[in-house]
Amino acid sequence: MALMITDECINCDVCEPECPNDAIYQGEEIYEINPDLCTECVGHFDTPQCVEVCPVDCIPKNPDREETGDELRLKYEQLMSTKA
Repeated sequence: MALMITDECINCDVCEPECPNDAIYQGEEIYEINPDLCTECVGHFDTPQCVEVCPVDCIPKNPDREETGDELRLKYEQLMSTKA
C-alpha cells in the first residue's frame, strides 16, 4: 500500500529528498505523496526512507491504497522501465 502524509506534518523538508521515486511533493499546506509513485521504497530499500527520517511520525500507510508486496514490486518495476 502506498504511504500518505497526515496533517501532523511540520513541513520540515526532510522526507522529499529521501524518496527514490520522487513521490513526495510540497502540497498547498503540507507535503503530500503521489500514491501512483509510492512503492514504500520496495526495490530501493528495506524500509520506507521517508518514515525513517520523519521527526513527527506522520507518514502512515494509506488505507485507500492497499497493495501487496508483489504489487509494490510490480509498480517499482514499471516505474523503473519508464526511467530507462
